[in-house]
Amino acid sequence: MATRDALPQQQRVAAGAAVGKPKPSDGRNRRALGDIGNVVNTREVVNEGKPVPQISRPITRSFGAQLLANAQAAAAANKKSAAVLVDGAIGKEVTKPAPTRKVVKQKATTKPKEETVIQISPDTVEDKTTSEIKEGKRASARRGSSRKTLTSVLTARSKVACGITTKVHDIDAADSEDQLAVVDYVEDIYNYYKLIEQSCRVHDYMDSQPEINDRMRAILADWLIEVHKKFELMPETLYLTLHILDRYLAVKTVPRRELQLVGIGAMLIACKYEEIWAPEINDFVCISDRAYNREQILCMEKSMLNKLEWSLTFPTPYMFLVRFIKAAASDKELEHMAFFFAELALIQYSIIMYCPSMIAASAVYAAQCTLRKSPMWTETLKVHTGFSEPQLIDCVKALINFHSVAAESKLKAVYKKYSSPDRNSVALLPPATRFSEELKVNNSLINVNRGREGSRSHLLDD
Repeated sequence: MATRDALPQQQRVAAGAAVGKPKPSDGRNRRALGDIGNVVNTREVVNEGKPVPQISRPITRSFGAQLLANAQAAAAANKKSAAVLVDGAIGKEVTKPAPTRKVVKQKATTKPKEETVIQISPDTVEDKTTSEIKEGKRASARRGSSRKTLTSVLTARSKVACGITTKVHDIDAADSEDQLAVVDYVEDIYNYYKLIEQSCRVHDYMDSQPEINDRMRAILADWLIEVHKKFELMPETLYLTLHILDRYLAVKTVPRRELQLVGIGAMLIACKYEEIWAPEINDFVCISDRAYNREQILCMEKSMLNKLEWSLTFPTPYMFLVRFIKAAASDKELEHMAFFFAELALIQYSIIMYCPSMIAASAVYAAQCTLRKSPMWTETLKVHTGFSEPQLIDCVKALINFHSVAAESKLKAVYKKYSSPDRNSVALLPPATRFSEELKVNNSLINVNRGREGSRSHLLDD
């Protein structure tokens, strides 16, 4: 071992080369191998002007280190413009004169050019092909847009020539940048509302209630509107409260003494569904003058939810009313007037025969008539509501009739609410005169019906 260690480094390398052993790498000069792989891309090495055949041998760790050292040495020699030739057979470094250096330099500069051409050419072709495809798409899009524009122009001219001048306005154009308006889906949402409003629609149930009549329900609805205003709740809560009340009364027989408790339970459920900060149960206990305690309210809430199978998602007239008012391009006065008619409809049990979308559309139509807007029913309203004027006439007459008797009625919650200046005092406006004759007939019939129901009128004073 001492003799072997005493040998100079150059002698050991020469001896190893003489027996065919690879040159070991110096640990102090090791570099990162990078991405070498299993293929050895060795440059052509010149030995006295003759190319040395490519080495084909297994790539061991020592042989890979030798190849890397040779490549690094060649790169350093090119940078320093020094002619360094490596004799692959014996592993010795030989310095050659300038002519040989030119040959090595020429080969070093020629081969990268060939690699560059091979690597760049496919990308260039692909980029050209991609750019041509994109340009073709743009051109076809321009041609398509021009065809669409010409088609729309010709269609518009044909309608004018035929006397068809109606136009449907895009009511969502102003909200295109508002993400909360969901302009891309709003039409599909309201089409779905129209589709499912028949599934949860409440039908006539008063005949199945032996102790309750429609007048009692009207008194309860009027009181709930006052409570809603007292608590300053959202409009959606009021409409959902009346819907829950009607659905529960349609499937459950309720005694007269529990009718107000059912109304409290319906409003409590609606508040938890719609409000951010719902009133507490103690608030309902106080607002009902302690007619019911906390346990009774909670028991009624549980009973109502179980009876309704926890199904509370339903399109109320308010959801349609917001959309239809927008289609009417209304001002604040028309908006308050439409809500006035819609809340009058909540009190009257007879309006239950109409679907929520028709009630909302009729409220807008009645507001247009009362405020003498012209035209009262545009093509835009017809498209977005899905109803024509003849379809709404019966419901509109009923709403205008409610307005005509609101000032004389004992149930004045809605009338007082919309008589305030902050709601443009729309309740104080005279009813629409378009249906005056029909209203007189309806009022006379109402008085006759009230006389027939005098036997149960003593229940209204409670």
